[in-house]
Amino acid sequence: MQQSTVTMSLLDSVAIITMDDGKVNALGLDLIDALSGALDAAEAEARAVVLAGRPGVFSAGLDLNTLQIGDPDGLKLIHKATDVCLRLLEFPQPVVAACTGHAVALGAGLLLCCDIRICAAGDFKIGFNEVSIGIPMPELMVGLARERLSRRHLMMAVATAQIYTPPEAVEVGFLDRAGSSNPTRDALQVATDLARRLDLGAFADTRQVICGRFADTILRHAGGLMEIRRSLIPDVPPLSKDRPRSKNRPRRGTGR
Repeated sequence: MQQSTVTMSLLDSVAIITMDDGKVNALGLDLIDALSGALDAAEAEARAVVLAGRPGVFSAGLDLNTLQIGDPDGLKLIHKATDVCLRLLEFPQPVVAACTGHAVALGAGLLLCCDIRICAAGDFKIGFNEVSIGIPMPELMVGLARERLSRRHLMMAVATAQIYTPPEAVEVGFLDRAGSSNPTRDALQVATDLARRLDLGAFADTRQVICGRFADTILRHAGGLMEIRRSLIPDVPPLSKDRPRSKNRPRRGTGR
């Protein structure tokens, strides 16, 4: 029986979601589906979430092998990747990232979708490498960078494929803290505090004010992620920008 690439455990009121495919946590269809399912469970059962990777790797980004196969799975992956980013941005409970190692491309994007980001100590690579491998940065990633990164670092981080060490990534805005000997433990402490002292209804309403406009922008420009696939398969047609919002869009907070 195949082991799940994503697991969820509940510690008091905090859900700990761990991505671990045994390799580099490439975001393929199976991993994204498992992550979405874990977020469903966390929304129903928890007051805060920790999103962690495996030792040494948070995520290496989209599974490019799926995008290169030239069948509907590539398009499906792009839709699901957009949906999971939206889900995190609009999640009605606080999400704390335990960056356990390297986070590049969409892996770095997932960090930017989280509220607080704590990184392990180590010689890890953090950032967007797309332009260095011939992939134009899609609207989704550019929009995330504009919202989250330091304005003075924006051009270098997005357009020049600059990769950062964890301490540098704190300065740039990918991370809030670096140098943790146990990022999952530290993220759990932060999430537990947030779960204890926040009113979730007020939190969810405030998140909508902060992130709602950005989420709508992602939906209008969802086709930007198709630039990745067109870079690998030039004859792929454009994706409609009128795709309806995911049916799994989270509810507003209920003040639990």
